[in-house]
Amino acid sequence: MKSRYRWFVVGTFFFFMLLHQSDKLLIGTLTPNIMATFGISMTQMGAVSTGALIVGALFYPLWGYLYDRFARAKLLALASLLWGATTWLNAIAPTYRAFLVTRASTGIDDSSYPGIYSLIADYFSPNKRGRVYGLLQLSMPLGFLTGMILALALRDTIGWRAVFYITGTLGVLLAVVIFFGVKEPKRGGSEPELAGVEMSTTYRFSWPVARGLFKKRTLRLLFLQGFFGVFPWNVISFWFFTYLEKERGYEGTALLVTMAAAVLVLALGYPVGGALGDALFKRTPSGRAIVSTIGVLTGAVLMALTLSVPAENQTLFLILLAATAFFIPFSSPNVVSIVSDVTLPEVRSTAISIQYLIESAGAAMAPLLAGFIADRTSLGTAILGINTTAWLICGVIYIAVIFLVPRDIATLRGEMQERAEYERSLTAEAAPS
Repeated sequence: MKSRYRWFVVGTFFFFMLLHQSDKLLIGTLTPNIMATFGISMTQMGAVSTGALIVGALFYPLWGYLYDRFARAKLLALASLLWGATTWLNAIAPTYRAFLVTRASTGIDDSSYPGIYSLIADYFSPNKRGRVYGLLQLSMPLGFLTGMILALALRDTIGWRAVFYITGTLGVLLAVVIFFGVKEPKRGGSEPELAGVEMSTTYRFSWPVARGLFKKRTLRLLFLQGFFGVFPWNVISFWFFTYLEKERGYEGTALLVTMAAAVLVLALGYPVGGALGDALFKRTPSGRAIVSTIGVLTGAVLMALTLSVPAENQTLFLILLAATAFFIPFSSPNVVSIVSDVTLPEVRSTAISIQYLIESAGAAMAPLLAGFIADRTSLGTAILGINTTAWLICGVIYIAVIFLVPRDIATLRGEMQERAEYERSLTAEAAPS
């Protein structure tokens, strides 16, 4: 596969994820307007996000299975079309109950990302995946920022419903680009053991191989940390804008500058974390887990320091918030890379889907839990308590992964070598004597 085309594919999926995240996360900025339209409490508004997360979690196994059985590129085009259609439905909801249901339906396409990561793994070798995943995940905070700016600029002029019409239309347009522009690579084609090997065997999803995922100790630990690991991002993306407005007294330029600065630094953390993971991975199989440990433990300490700053000291708050934001995403590209490092190509979508299913199972409660705590104490208390606890738990789990992942990586590399030798033997048998 030509290098230029590979980066076209990366660029296409980057814009898909950027615009999709904008649509998904701008609801946090639109929250005050939506609450005013329907006359609802913070707990009810938290339930809106929780509903979409639950639906997304339920669809992860189905998407993973379909990706490992059929053409991933065409399925991703379908996901983009669903994004546009469900967002339009959400825009026309006349009541809170209808809004809750239609917003939940947007979770169907939210669980489509495993196909992207699996497909990209077949375009890039293991020692380059971290930085590519980091680049793709850069789209998430930039999407949040794009959505926030879009919502702030338009929510009081054209209304929050019209904003959803715009983002839904973009989903439909991207579906066309993906359907006609992205080719399906051969599964496992980027594995180093298979370089230069003519593949005559097609490896597809099988239930015995899928069940074997739960036998890998590294994956079991990553699945466990996934339950806690997405709590912080969901709490921050959904409630932090409201926290700054209501509890720290930010408004206008100060609000936009603070959020924009934090999100831009956060965005930088994704490719930096991925690149650091790749660099350490070349030195030790535990390299990605080491970077992940540093990210979550440093983030927990800095978050506690940030939220302890008095509201009137906006400069110190911004500095510490930016420092926290830089370390928060270090683990994200490395977790996906580790899953690919220990998983056979034909079940990678399934493995990533299981990872995200378990993450969503925990994260689905995060906005609702934060809203529940905030109604009884404060948003600051909710954000601090949920985030630091989750990161400390993840840090302990990543430390265990550091010691266990080398063996699972060696096992996969051995399996890839066996496949390469088998393909060479088939080629030798077919050659004329």
